[in-house]
Amino acid sequence: MSADRETNHTMTDRDIALLLADAADEVEIGIAPYQAVIRGGRRRRARRWALATAAALVITGASGTLALASLRDGGGSEVTPAVTQKPTLPSTPEERHVYVPQETMLGAGTEKGRQWYVTVDVWGAPRTEAEAQAQLSAMSNRGEEPWDKDKASALVGKITYFVRRTYGSGAPTLLMGDSASPQDTMAGTDLKSGASTLDPKKTDGPQRLVVGQVAKTAQTVLCTWKDGTSTEARRVAAGADVNSDEATIRPVAGSPDNWFVCVGAEGAMFDSVKVTK
Repeated sequence: MSADRETNHTMTDRDIALLLADAADEVEIGIAPYQAVIRGGRRRRARRWALATAAALVITGASGTLALASLRDGGGSEVTPAVTQKPTLPSTPEERHVYVPQETMLGAGTEKGRQWYVTVDVWGAPRTEAEAQAQLSAMSNRGEEPWDKDKASALVGKITYFVRRTYGSGAPTLLMGDSASPQDTMAGTDLKSGASTLDPKKTDGPQRLVVGQVAKTAQTVLCTWKDGTSTEARRVAAGADVNSDEATIRPVAGSPDNWFVCVGAEGAMFDSVKVTK
């Protein structure tokens, strides 16, 4: 790298490329902590974020001024990149759905004349302990309690979700729930799921209802049953109708990940689940 390139902030595209390559060679990525139930993808994403950070530091330059402000185009003329304005984020707890969750229907069907539904409630992230305490009260009124129900501060900065199942004329029952940072998203073949009976009264019956989270990029999820059969859930667009007994992957309001539902035939028992595409 020449001395001129170190001090001259009128940089060419080739100069920028060389600086980025140097930065990438010097970056060392440690092992990022992640839950054992979430597989794959995390280390690759951690590396991308680290490289992006290193690139930003290099582009800023030694003088602290933004070198990109005087890039040249292909004809040699100086160009100034447009400044992108950050979108205004929701400010009130109500706008952020802190006290009333966003609800999305994941799946529906009919079993021996009884209708069943699976829905997800997503509560927005509180910004203060006072907001978190009020959120806990609102959750309790809805019959939903997070693991950290005795420590409001644990919910600050985290979204919380609850998966609810309704079968026949019975009241909704909770299947699973968790709290996580909105930035803690799935990638690649990451998958987090739970299996349960379709009828909540038959707790000793076969677990043939599978619900889980996958990356936004996941196209198909394969649920395999112990009898050798399988059910494939395919990704659908936001707002797509929930058709009876259809296995789908779909966006959920307020969630950084997509969600899926698989239901096996009567008597089927859960064996495994994976992202196949």
